Parts: sequence; C-alpha cells; structure tokens
Amino acid sequence: MSAKLEKLCQNLHSALGERVGSITIALGEVTLVVAAADYLEVAKTLRDHPDLRFEQLIDLCGVDYAAYGKVTATLAVEPAEVPTEVRRFAAVSHLLSISHNWRLRLRVFAADNDFPVVASLTSIWNSANWFEREAFDLFGIMFEGHADLRRILTDYGFIGHPFRKDFPISGYVEMRYDAEQKRVIYQPVTIEPREVTPRIIREENYGASGRG
Repeated sequence: MSAKLEKLCQNLHSALGERVGSITIALGEVTLVVAAADYLEVAKTLRDHPDLRFEQLIDLCGVDYAAYGKVTATLAVEPAEVPTEVRRFAAVSHLLSISHNWRLRLRVFAADNDFPVVASLTSIWNSANWFEREAFDLFGIMFEGHADLRRILTDYGFIGHPFRKDFPISGYVEMRYDAEQKRVIYQPVTIEPREVTPRIIREENYGASGRG
C-alpha cells in the first residue's frame, strides 16, 4: 500500500468512525462500503471534511449482484454480521478530491432486494442527477429525495429494468406500427428465443505454415 492510500484510509476511519462498513484496497484503488442508513451523511462528510474533500462525483452506476451469492454480503459487513438474505442491488459512486488529488469508490447496498431504495446524492453533488436516473431506469433502484426520478434511456412505456440479471434478453413486449389502427402498438414479444453463436472471421491464409 502506498503512503498516499494509507493516509486516505486513515482519514476515512478518523472522519467516519463507526459509519465505515468496510474499506478495501485493490489494484491501487480504495473502496468504501457503508450502510444505506448512513449513506447520505457519509456522502456529506466525504465532501465537506477538510481531510477528505471529495468535491466531485465523477460517476455513479447501479450493480446487480444476483450471481455473486453469499459472497456479496461479505462486501457490506463483517463476516460475523452476514445477513441470511444476501443484498442484491448496490449503487456505486466514484469520487474525486481535487484538493488532495485522490479518488474513492463508494458502495452502498439497498436493504430490500424486492424494492431497492437508497438516498439520492443530488443535494450533495448535482452531477448525480442523470446517473441516478440511469440506475433507476436500468436496474430499478429508487433514489429517495431525487426531484425528477424518471426513465432516461428506455421508452416511457417500457416494462421492467433491462440490466437486471433476471431480465429476458428479448424483453417482455415489443412495439410496431399498426396500419389498420394507424398508430404504434405494444404487444408480447414474438421473437423465438435462440442461441446466438458468435461469427468467426479468420484472417487470410489462416493456418498456413509460412514455409516455402
């Protein structure tokens, strides 16, 4: 661990105290995990504390950990406190401190898998606005306190959230123009599920020995 990252970790522990769920370092990057109940207050501290000063939110995305199984829960709490029900959805933010020239990944798991809700960060970093709308649209994560939480990529009548790992590849409905009704209509998907085999294009003279 570099002295700079060690200093950042020390500052996080000092400023956040018991609100730290876990801090890990991998590939030269620091990841902080906090509980959903502490998420908003932690974000304010990360921005305002003089030893942290994360002035900018660079990115925010949703993550579906459905395939991770029980390993997912260990990311959020200590092994002795692993809940019986694995937390599935998380919001992950990437923060930048211009003052200290360091970066941080902030992860929070929604407490409810069926209706994931975490606090909105728009009141702290206004750049979170469209990022949170995207995470809501694609993963169905609700951001409490967001002033304009609506779909941003899919159609207004879209059903479901396409980046969830249980969402069918072909979707649930399709739309087409109906000449008789003279309007666009929605109907159940008519595409038959099929296995897609990648097309392989070999280079010219592939497999040639090259010997004259």
